[in-house]
Amino acid sequence: MIKHKDISEANLRAKIKAKQILFGGNNNLKIYGHLNCKSGKRMKQENRVFFSTEKEALKNNFRPCGHCMKTAYKKWKHEVV
Repeated sequence: MIKHKDISEANLRAKIKAKQILFGGNNNLKIYGHLNCKSGKRMKQENRVFFSTEKEALKNNFRPCGHCMKTAYKKWKHEVV
């Protein structure tokens, strides 16, 4: 997990381009999703974190986004209930 405030914009872009960062998340809400998600783009930079894999996000107790990851969210919701 990489906090947005701990990485430079140039380094962030390079990692995204190299496919080393594939998911973004909200550290306060513990939600992760695709980098192009409308919900994710609206979050404050100080709350934003990045993950290289879904497994990494789940390991850090984040749940899938209900907007951009509907299938994964439904599966997660079914497992939690």
